Amino acid sequence: MANEIVLTPMMKQFVDLKAQHPDAILLFRCGDFYETYSEDAIIASEILGITLTRRANGKEKTIEMAGFPYHSLDTYLPKLVRAGRRVAICDQLEDPKLTKKLVKRGITELVTPGVSINDNVLNHKENNFLSAVHFGKSECGVAFFDISTGEFLTAQGNGEYIDKLLNNFAPKEVIYDRNKKAMLEGNFGNRFFTFELEDWVFTEESARKRLLKHFETQNLKGFGVDHLKSGIIASGAIL
Repeated sequence: MANEIVLTPMMKQFVDLKAQHPDAILLFRCGDFYETYSEDAIIASEILGITLTRRANGKEKTIEMAGFPYHSLDTYLPKLVRAGRRVAICDQLEDPKLTKKLVKRGITELVTPGVSINDNVLNHKENNFLSAVHFGKSECGVAFFDISTGEFLTAQGNGEYIDKLLNNFAPKEVIYDRNKKAMLEGNFGNRFFTFELEDWVFTEESARKRLLKHFETQNLKGFGVDHLKSGIIASGAIL
């Protein structure tokens, strides 16, 4: 278990940025290094095989820390993503030499197993599908989106049919309604990296609006999916 974080000015900055993506490992740029702290440091050190150490954190306090040189990001980032971790990259937004105050920092990129176009993270020999699943009243909808190629597919059917599609497409990440976790695991097990979203994302009205805006069309009839209500909802959840 990680030590409690003492909110020094820099640690407060870290905690505030971490709160934007609490599920992700935050790579915090500090000079020539990307550093991780607390629970993130423990996890990163295990995945990356780097040393877990400690740094001062307030009066007579320390906090877990692990890090690597910033120019090694392309070496370590793929390992975190392929281990099924979301990664938030936090960079310095100003030159430390030009300020006497705490350096401004911000999250410049969020990399996930299903959403990455970085050449060093992707495996060019396979698709990189992000998937979403929606459980309708009678059928289940599923959508697949490969951000590297733009391929976008949707379907709906019973649990067995959707399970076969998930096995065939082998998505790197599956998005689902946070209230349907038991149904997801009951139908498809725990073999996929998953990410939960609020239930309002999985409504037909909001899904259709997102799809029409994305494809810049008046309706979805031209895609031959207008009758696939659960498939449309799953598709809208990805966008």
